[in-house]
Amino acid sequence: MSKMIDALKEKAKLLDKHIVLAEGEEQCIIDAAVTAAETKLARVTLIGELSVIMSKAKRIPEGLSVINPKTATKDTKEYAKLLFELRKDKGLTEQQADALVLNPLYFATLMVKAGKADGMVAGSVTATSDVLRPALQIIKTAKGVSAVSSFFLMVLPEGSTYGVNGAMIYADCGVIIDPTAEQLAAIAIAAGQNARMLLEVEPKVAMLSFSTKGSAKHADADKVIEALRIAKELAPELCIDVELQADAALVESVAKKKCPGSPVNGKANVLVFPDLNSGNIAYKLTQRLANAEAYGPICQGFNQPVNDLSRGCTSEDVVSVIAITCLQAK
Repeated sequence: MSKMIDALKEKAKLLDKHIVLAEGEEQCIIDAAVTAAETKLARVTLIGELSVIMSKAKRIPEGLSVINPKTATKDTKEYAKLLFELRKDKGLTEQQADALVLNPLYFATLMVKAGKADGMVAGSVTATSDVLRPALQIIKTAKGVSAVSSFFLMVLPEGSTYGVNGAMIYADCGVIIDPTAEQLAAIAIAAGQNARMLLEVEPKVAMLSFSTKGSAKHADADKVIEALRIAKELAPELCIDVELQADAALVESVAKKKCPGSPVNGKANVLVFPDLNSGNIAYKLTQRLANAEAYGPICQGFNQPVNDLSRGCTSEDVVSVIAITCLQAK
């Protein structure tokens, strides 16, 4: 585990946030919840059947609670009513709301909406689309945000000169398959904000392409250029440049040759990919070939924190995402 993640955990401990884990009967989720509660990283609620969780947990420490939507009658009624009020204009009936609230993903999301938890984490055994659907219906996007997207916090081995001591933000690597120029601008702005929050630096955002400053002509490069124009209108204070090949974004000597005068100047700490293909491939290659730690996909753009996990994640991964969710809730 990197020093950066350890530092994020220490910051999260000071916030005393309450995080709900929807997949409460999964072993890695239970182990992470126990660790988070014992280390006072956060107060944690597991959604699931108590007997199942007790059979898998070595202990239930202080700061860890369990809620079963099927038996938590008072909460279930409250959240079903809230869900109906939020979705009745979309055609949801009271009977449908009563049924949906028993789904752990909906129950956990409604806890956040009702102010009973500060953030929600799921995805260890659930597809991203299923994790995000309740959040999009209930939490919804933050004011002025056109699209929910995601990022990975990538941490390269100690001694790396890239990013912030080896730490970088990659976006979007998990949600929007083929973003429009408007969505790409929203991704860049949100990723920059998360870099400022997590890395505690002024973001240097590189919007990547196969072209650097017109070296190739194509509609895909034009989309990235248009995204820059929109991003600059919406966030003029953000240090951002486009369209940059990866080497021009990351290597100062290359930037001087390919894009002299670029505000990023080969020192990017945020990489924005033109589509999900390139973003997802890039983060996995970085993780495997560069032996980097990858934390995410962390969602960005919601009113309140709801975060996805990679299927096959470890309990340590979950603990790290809990810490990041606490910081987002700040």
